Amino acid sequence: MFENVLGQPAADQLALDISRRSLAPAMLFSGPQGSGKGTAALELGRIISCENNGAPWNCGCPACARHRVLLHPDLLCLGPRPFSAEIAASSAAFLGDPSALAARTLFIRSVRKLLLRFNPVLWEDDPKLSKLGSLVSALEEGLDELDAGISGDAEALKKTAASILGDAFKLESGGISESIPIAQIRRAAWWCRLAPAGKGKLFLIENAECMQEGARNSLLKLLEEPPGPVSLVLTTSRPGALMRTILSRLRPYRFAARGPAAEREVIRRVFRVEQSGAGSHDERDIISAYLENFLPVPGETLDALAAFFAASAAYKAALLARKKSPHAQSEAVVLLGKYAAPLAEKAGLGRPAATCKEAASVVLKGAADFEIRSMFPRFLRFLLAHVSQGARQMASPELIPYNNIWKECAARCESAVTVYNQSPGLALERLFTDASRGMAEL
Repeated sequence: MFENVLGQPAADQLALDISRRSLAPAMLFSGPQGSGKGTAALELGRIISCENNGAPWNCGCPACARHRVLLHPDLLCLGPRPFSAEIAASSAAFLGDPSALAARTLFIRSVRKLLLRFNPVLWEDDPKLSKLGSLVSALEEGLDELDAGISGDAEALKKTAASILGDAFKLESGGISESIPIAQIRRAAWWCRLAPAGKGKLFLIENAECMQEGARNSLLKLLEEPPGPVSLVLTTSRPGALMRTILSRLRPYRFAARGPAAEREVIRRVFRVEQSGAGSHDERDIISAYLENFLPVPGETLDALAAFFAASAAYKAALLARKKSPHAQSEAVVLLGKYAAPLAEKAGLGRPAATCKEAASVVLKGAADFEIRSMFPRFLRFLLAHVSQGARQMASPELIPYNNIWKECAARCESAVTVYNQSPGLALERLFTDASRGMAEL
């Protein structure tokens, strides 16, 4: 029970509550990204459906077999989250050992996590699903082909995996919204009141803080009268962003940030590789850094592009400041330029750009136009890390406003792309303009 949730005492508490038959009807799994919240929730769905005692991961009952590949009818999931990096990493693990059942299951599950968001229950009468239907069907057919050809030709398997990967990238970019609409909560509430096909049902809402206001109120009605055979699980990295009335109806389980050794053990156990290094800036984000390096644009490239963008904004800020006063030299601007410019030049990106269009063009070209939208927030994380590193030796009063300028501009930029679907190019141009002007005023 919960054998695949590593290094989390919350999983032990869940197992204890299940054994005591004291599991709450509605639960909140909170903790940082990559802490195992979603894995634990999916495993909970398998456990409450299991037809045998103890519910071990390798249980041979039909319910567990369907849950392991995320095809059980008593499972419903919604909510935004990044999928492409996990799918790409799982594809690489599968192609590394295509005869291994664990590697095949890992790849299939990673794709199914995305496909679960396109359950017809959630999209009834939504015209958008008809536009995405061909991608959903192609992925289903690809998984069937993958399963049937597990012992087939290596080149054929590689071609099938590549096709699945491409379709998954397109489906995530075109079909996953950053907010949870009220219509999906209402349809899910209807599903919750239907009788289960097996012993129990699981309704999972990941990143529940992304619910629209109407969706929150609709969920609250469901929580006030939860159906008997359904377990509701909400996950979040920001519990304070949820309504208090919702929080009061959830039993909390806290998933802590894993240490570096535990994160590397997760990678070793799940992907069968040894991981000795970490991300460029954050030793605590090893799992995310590992996964995202399987995307078409690796983390090292995004990191270098972020350094180029930061250096260019600093250069523009210096030019703007000199127009007002020829001898104006902001310490923050100088330090950022001295830190970021050499990193960009070392990566072969050349000298800093002087205009927003030029800076955005270089970033877009290097990041393949952010076709995979989940890479955009990571680029901004790298950018803020460079901004922070550039000012690490600064002790002047400029430090606080300098950091606030970048945090506020980056937050607006991310919202423009992920929430309001603005093109990354236009969002980057505004970020460049606002950040350079703000620094020029320091």
